[in-house]
Amino acid sequence: MTLTAKEQITVRRVTPTIGAEITGIDLTDTSPENITQINDLLLEHGVLFFHDSMLETEQHLDLARSFGELSIYPLEKIMLKPEDEPQYLTDIIDHEDDPIKQGNWHTDVTWIDEPPKLGFLQAVDVPASGGDTLWADLYKAYDALSPVMQNFLEGITVNHRMSENLLHRIGRAAGQEFVQKLLETFPTVQHPMVRTHPETGRKALFIGGEFMLSIEGMHDDESQWLIKWLKHHITNPNFHVRWSWTNGDFVIWDERCTNHKALNDHQPSYRHIRRCTVDGDKPFYLNN
Repeated sequence: MTLTAKEQITVRRVTPTIGAEITGIDLTDTSPENITQINDLLLEHGVLFFHDSMLETEQHLDLARSFGELSIYPLEKIMLKPEDEPQYLTDIIDHEDDPIKQGNWHTDVTWIDEPPKLGFLQAVDVPASGGDTLWADLYKAYDALSPVMQNFLEGITVNHRMSENLLHRIGRAAGQEFVQKLLETFPTVQHPMVRTHPETGRKALFIGGEFMLSIEGMHDDESQWLIKWLKHHITNPNFHVRWSWTNGDFVIWDERCTNHKALNDHQPSYRHIRRCTVDGDKPFYLNN
């Protein structure tokens, strides 16, 4: 597929349903026209990959800011003092003594009312092999279900909360009093199991990985079985796109219709990825 604008834009699908490699777009151009082009491509493909697009930190932030309000990670937000400068960028650094901590399929920060809508990743320094990232198409995961299962899931509400693994790590670093403060500040929130994308109107599964605590109104054994089954369902490789990083790659993805997962097969090699997100709206289901 080729589009013609101020410059030639080439779109190469990485898989038939999710992911496209884009050339001919200048990510430092934050004009409304350019941002609209990127957003249209993102709504079509779910994940966009750009080679040789090393952005400086301010360029990274400027690009993300063009799509919405920059996110502050909730844990940092409650620790911010009035005189502190918010940190919108996160440097994800893996090395021999500090491996990947979030290696499961998930959508970011579903334990708040309004999870992020878009993610932006910059490959700063990546190993020669390994350390790939995968994204799962949650539109396709929903479409692959039987009509009976679709109808059943569309009436379900899921309780989301910080995972036990996350709370355990925080407790070791900051103490149990801080963990209790977090649970009071960020109590369990409810989201639909099937969400309607606010821009495309399409239905997608809304899978929060370890942040999915239970299903409202179900017995615990029923709830845990169904959550486990859905987590397994999205591991179907027919739903996935896999990206092998090179230095300077830049990726934008739609958090509202995808899950993602980082592989930890590159240890002990060093990997540095720079990341930010923009705020989203409260997930909803519209019966249309």
